[in-house]
Amino acid sequence: MDDLDLTRFDALTFDCYGTLIDWEAGILAGLRPVVARSGVDASDDALLETYARHESALEAGPYRTYREVLGLALREVGADLGAAVTDDDAAAFGGSVVDWPAFPDSAEALAALHARYRLGVLTNCDDDLFAGSSLRLGDPFDMVVTAQQVGAYKPSLRGFELVFERIGVPRERILHVAQSLFHDHVPAKQLGLATVWVDRRHGRHGSGATPPADATPDLVVPDMATLAALTAR
Repeated sequence: MDDLDLTRFDALTFDCYGTLIDWEAGILAGLRPVVARSGVDASDDALLETYARHESALEAGPYRTYREVLGLALREVGADLGAAVTDDDAAAFGGSVVDWPAFPDSAEALAALHARYRLGVLTNCDDDLFAGSSLRLGDPFDMVVTAQQVGAYKPSLRGFELVFERIGVPRERILHVAQSLFHDHVPAKQLGLATVWVDRRHGRHGSGATPPADATPDLVVPDMATLAALTAR
């Protein structure tokens, strides 16, 4: 999986949260004060995996905005762990995406990649929340598709189909780059896309804030800086 010809592609499409933005840090920053206030002692991995289970279930149901998904997921985590969640807690967590930090290498790597490729993003987020994250990343994207625009969340194929309509590049010339096997690599492979797994959790136990899944990416890198360096060869 280390011999992918990166010159085959004209466009790179990205997942945002988990790949470019450190959503696990952001999620934990929102969860920790709520559960601590109720005296709950849980590991980071336990919190993230509990959250992942509830978020993915909510996203698989009738469409709700991501703000709503976040608030409801927080309430479900609280119910599981015996932690009280107020309306203010849910609202604050729902809007917290704009405060989630970018990985240190994301903006520079995206700028380097943009010199060679068209860049798109397919994100499980609301338009306004993603706009804040895009600013953190240097607004590098030629094309943006959000769950709000699609009315569905990955791993639904609908977002990918809208990407194909908008990006103006044949499918075989698109390379999809993402951290989540569950949300991105499984559906991308169903659609015949080549993929790069940015394995941000390399060396850590469990699947974190994404449900576990099996997929076979075409290339695995530990971070965005490595991908940018490979394309510069």
